[in-house]
Amino acid sequence: MLGFIKREWALPIAALTTALFLAFGEQWLADLSAPAWFAFVSLWLFVTILIASFAAVRHAETIAERLGEPLGTLVLTLAVTVTEVALIASVMYAGPLNTTLARDSMFAVVMIALNGMVGLSLIVGGLRYREQTYNLQGANAFLAVIVPMAVLGLVLPNFTIKAPGPVFSPLQAAFFTVMSLVLYGVFLAIQNMRHREYFIDRSSADIGAHEPARALGTPAHGLLLLAYLLVVLLLAKQIAAPINHALYALNAPSGLGGFLVSVLVLAPESLSAVRAARANQLQRAVNLLLGSVLASISLTIPAVLAIGFITHHTIVLGLDAADATLLVLTLAVATLTFASPRTNVLLGAVHLALFLAYLLLVIEK
Repeated sequence: MLGFIKREWALPIAALTTALFLAFGEQWLADLSAPAWFAFVSLWLFVTILIASFAAVRHAETIAERLGEPLGTLVLTLAVTVTEVALIASVMYAGPLNTTLARDSMFAVVMIALNGMVGLSLIVGGLRYREQTYNLQGANAFLAVIVPMAVLGLVLPNFTIKAPGPVFSPLQAAFFTVMSLVLYGVFLAIQNMRHREYFIDRSSADIGAHEPARALGTPAHGLLLLAYLLVVLLLAKQIAAPINHALYALNAPSGLGGFLVSVLVLAPESLSAVRAARANQLQRAVNLLLGSVLASISLTIPAVLAIGFITHHTIVLGLDAADATLLVLTLAVATLTFASPRTNVLLGAVHLALFLAYLLLVIEK
């Protein structure tokens, strides 16, 4: 019991925060004009969602290890995707309709994972080990799906003419949704059944790299996973008010909402990836980061399009010229980075430079 309390210290904090905001949130969030109160409430909600997300991913990873593949990958992917869709939908519909939030969030996921966290992982690993190796076929399999899906989902809508603006027509959206789900299903089959060896680093086995098995059984981990996800879902609606206040009342940059949502979603897996690179387990870092991007594009965009169709709201997906240029450049550099089975500090520095360029565009275009 003592060990359980020490491991699950986040649960009472998250539960108490959720209860307080369910009871008093409408009153507390009604007026955020005072800067000190706005900063306090925003930080409180942001940190609570963050620690709940970390805990949820921790339990999802434990379940994934125990169930094996492909069910394990599905559990982890669905846990992260549910969090992302909940945050996007809450912020989109809690205040003035933000039709570009899904697009900004997808773009932020690509920039944070493929540039920021890949760059940081390569630098951390390169400084400690000079060069690191991974399974080239696995990275190429990820990129083979990420590159076309990212361009089709975030660039192509700018050039379609059936619907006005950078959006898909209903038929185009339906086709993109089906294609995304089918391709992701094929990828899961490749990753977990037919070609599992593509995603294992044979030179330094990842076996034993995970956390030791805990005393709790799989059903208990499943209940705790659902509990933390419920906290995230309930608090997502609450944090929508501060985010919308920042975007509209404070006239913050339009891409800031997508960036904040993506930070909340990617933080647990990003930290795990950097730790894996520092432990010379680059293959695990590659699987985590590229897998996050692939799941986000292949599952979140179809989910948001479905929500938009059900609620009769237009979802803007096409990036503007500056962001589209940076996206294509990022995909090209990622392809070059993962064209060799060895990585070094230079490759990480290039990706971090692109991430800093993204941050500059978020602040000022």
